[in-house]
Parts: sequence; structure tokens; C-alpha cells
Amino acid sequence: MVGIAATILYAALAAAFAKSERLGFTPIQASLAAYAAAALFSYLAHKSVTFVSGRPHQTEAPRFFLLAATGLAIAYGAPALLTVKLGLPLIIPVLVTCLLVPVINFFVLDRWVFAERSPDQPNRSA
Repeated sequence: MVGIAATILYAALAAAFAKSERLGFTPIQASLAAYAAAALFSYLAHKSVTFVSGRPHQTEAPRFFLLAATGLAIAYGAPALLTVKLGLPLIIPVLVTCLLVPVINFFVLDRWVFAERSPDQPNRSA
């Protein structure tokens, strides 16, 4: 549910930022700003709700934000390529980001960012 909420937040903010004349964001800027806001929400919600992790932020936050940087690269690259270079509407790179990033995040969050298993413990998702 957290991933879905973060994805919806990203899509809604990207659209709102892109349409806001006051902000004057390009499609790339709108996507990046929306992704940053959604990433912060995602970290806090995954830590406290999805994985209920008691490990310190010093351990998990750097891992999470390294993962988020990968998503940010997609959030930057998709509109740069698909909207700016190819002239497609913003909805296309937003959809690409909304589909690709959650799949990557699902596996990396469980296996690395919030993984609290020692080598002798069984895999909890198996």
C-alpha cells in the first residue's frame, strides 16, 4: 500500500508541478521534484509501516536514498528522453516511472534496505 501511495503521490505531483505556471517547471524538473517528495514519504512510511524497522536511520537511510537515486535517474531519464527528445506527452514517462520503479523498489527494499536477517535466518519472503 505504501508503494502504491508513493506512486500516486509522484504521479499527482508531477502533473501538478508541470501544469503550474507559478512554478514554471520543465517536465524534467516537475518529475524530479515530485520524485523527491514521494521518496521522502516512501522512506518514512516503509520504515514505520511496511517493514516496521527499529534499525537506526544511519543504517537504512543511506541505503534507501541510494535506491531512490536509481529511481531518480529513471524519473529524470524518462521525461528527458521520451518528452524532450521524442516529443511524447508527459503521461508516457510518468507511466514508465510509475511501473518500473516500484518493481525495482519491491525487491531491493526487502532484500537490502530493510533486511534484518542474519545469514543463518531463512528468507522471510520465500
